[in-house]
Amino acid sequence: MKIQRSITDYILDAIIILVMLFIVVAILYPFFNSLAISLNNADDTTRGGIGLWPRVFTWRNYALIFQNPKIYNAYMITVSRTVIGTVTGLFFTAILAYGMAHSNLVGRKLYTYFCLIPMYFGGGLIPYYFLVKGLGLTNNFLVYIIPNLVMLWNMIIMRSYFQSIPSSLEESARIDGANYFTALWKIIFPVSMPIIAAIALFIGVFHWNSWFDATMFVNDAKLKPMQTVLMSIINEARYAEQIAQAATGAVDMSNIGKGKEVNVRSITMATMVVTIIPIVMVYPFLQKYFIKGIMVGSLKG
Repeated sequence: MKIQRSITDYILDAIIILVMLFIVVAILYPFFNSLAISLNNADDTTRGGIGLWPRVFTWRNYALIFQNPKIYNAYMITVSRTVIGTVTGLFFTAILAYGMAHSNLVGRKLYTYFCLIPMYFGGGLIPYYFLVKGLGLTNNFLVYIIPNLVMLWNMIIMRSYFQSIPSSLEESARIDGANYFTALWKIIFPVSMPIIAAIALFIGVFHWNSWFDATMFVNDAKLKPMQTVLMSIINEARYAEQIAQAATGAVDMSNIGKGKEVNVRSITMATMVVTIIPIVMVYPFLQKYFIKGIMVGSLKG
């Protein structure tokens, strides 16, 4: 049966389409503008007025970033941290969530209180620093991994999802002789891929974007992650531009690019693009599971 549509329906559809187009443009324009600035000549960028396409196309801004010898080591540290941190964090978070999802767990309420207290109250930065130092994690790659093995909010989301799984699945596996780890690996994990993908994305993005722990606990340049190194590149570019404005001439940047004029805005935008591209490339493959996991976790919680 064909539904008759009135003029009001068409007007409402047109308004909805226009509003959605406006939202899409408002969201995408800053990213395309940043990309255009990052691909624009530094001298021309100072004129302003760059829209969606660079006026004077150049790769110089990216060359200035990748000419820094620290960037490649920083990429390896960041990739290693993201991969190891995501795998280990997901494993320990899943184990804790799996245990907390069982109503017959002895002391379950007490464990819940222990998990909730750190979410509302913190011990302070200085005690945390001395704790990390006392554990021997300063200037240690493990400082990126061990303190972030379990993120309590992710655990709560995963626990809510596990509680929504019919208990008969696990009970049948237990009757067949499976232990808890076997049930978690062969029963719970296969039916929990949406929430696992969502939590993996959360943890991965956290590790990829994290910079504060490196600033606080790491002095060794070889252990600095990409975010910290890129921030130093921006600061060096800002310093070089200040010298250029004072000297009104070319700037010699020994560890960024020799004899090349720079623009802080161009370097900043190029740095941002270099930072977000890997995450943008990974996200489409996890988007389906990500959206489903968040929706189910929120509804079942």
